[in-house]
Amino acid sequence: MSRSSTTPDEDLVGRRAADAATRVGHRFGAQPALAVVLTLGVAVAFAMSFLVARVYDAVTERDGIATLDVPLLQRAMRLRSPGLDLFSAGVAYLFGPVGMPCMAVAAILALCLRRHSCTPLILVAGAGVGSLLMTVAGKDIIGRHRPPLADAVPPFEYSPSFPSGHTLNATVIAGVVGYLLWVQRRTIVAKVLCVVVPVLVAVVVGLTRVLLGAHWFTDVVAAWLLGCAWLALVVTAHRLYLTARRRGAPARPAEPGQRPSGGRRPSGGH
Repeated sequence: MSRSSTTPDEDLVGRRAADAATRVGHRFGAQPALAVVLTLGVAVAFAMSFLVARVYDAVTERDGIATLDVPLLQRAMRLRSPGLDLFSAGVAYLFGPVGMPCMAVAAILALCLRRHSCTPLILVAGAGVGSLLMTVAGKDIIGRHRPPLADAVPPFEYSPSFPSGHTLNATVIAGVVGYLLWVQRRTIVAKVLCVVVPVLVAVVVGLTRVLLGAHWFTDVVAAWLLGCAWLALVVTAHRLYLTARRRGAPARPAEPGQRPSGGRRPSGGH
């Protein structure tokens, strides 16, 4: 018989979090509670970005770039070719300030219409806002310069380098969309694809940023770490929401004079 890998303290924390989510869900509705949790999570994400930026600043203030980033950039420059540069530029545009919001909106519409629920809107929008705030915080706090323009592929970018916004946003948005698809899939192959595809998106976006000379490699690594941490918070918030719904909390607060109807068990993505 297999034993649980969680400790009693971890089980206790999980049960208390689930109980709290259920109480809030019964009082205010599970979806408003989810939105509030994500709002609090955004504040946590902002603070997390601040702490990571300060740690990074302390670690790399002495020769941090020369020991890792410069050699990796030089190796990336040797890999460049017209075809690979064109592919990398296309990835940058697709997951940039124009392409990423368009894909996020399309994903929200498709998921909401398919599930007849606004939960995907809350999750994807909340995840996107959190990743955007982490990007802004990191860039403003560190103010790190990008690689020299002589080593970059045009079009050039001039905003601060740390962390990589393309990589952070791609990691979070692709991850949360993949998660929402994963909870609805029934076959092993489909579930594996819902994990593998977002991972590939995050890796490809990050590496192409280095190849283009738009970011140092440590900018990309920081974006991967921050994105995964924020994604874990978003997924945890949704799991608490699902627990509250399974325990009878209504999706939305009942209208005045209306009796709450929270008995329906939701499917995984609602």
